[in-house]
Amino acid sequence: MPILPPHSLEYISRSEAQTRRAGLRLGSLLRTGDVIYLVGDLGSGKTTLVQGLAAGWGSLDPVSSPTFVLVNVYRHPDGGSLYHLDAYRLGGAAEAEDLDLDALLENGPLVIEWADRIHEVLPSQRLQIDMRYVNENQRDMVITAYGRRYEDILSRFRRRIFGVA
Repeated sequence: MPILPPHSLEYISRSEAQTRRAGLRLGSLLRTGDVIYLVGDLGSGKTTLVQGLAAGWGSLDPVSSPTFVLVNVYRHPDGGSLYHLDAYRLGGAAEAEDLDLDALLENGPLVIEWADRIHEVLPSQRLQIDMRYVNENQRDMVITAYGRRYEDILSRFRRRIFGVA
């Protein structure tokens, strides 16, 4: 029996810079309509990963946690937007529906921190990254693809990180 679910990859980051670099490589693969679920406790590196995702996608905007504003928008030079949603303060799936997630997905990729809190209203096809704090410098990420598009992203990410399919 495999240790990881099918279509999954474990990645261990040993620094904030390494977490950002992984995000850079993954972000370069994103396109409009893509959904990234981020799951993990406080301090697990979610926002650091999003800093890399946004930069790899092509945004020069500074990235910060959208905890109090719920959604940050990062601009691409071509006019596109990457949406960064923090579901931590949402009261549940009904509040998430009020954000009109479909409209966000029509205009760019959507990255959702604390996605497990509102999964009922989110697309089932996605790339899910479960993040875990190990120690001050180390984070463990299990990246799982749900759907063919995300299996392709994961395969391409694996090649960019490890040089193998």
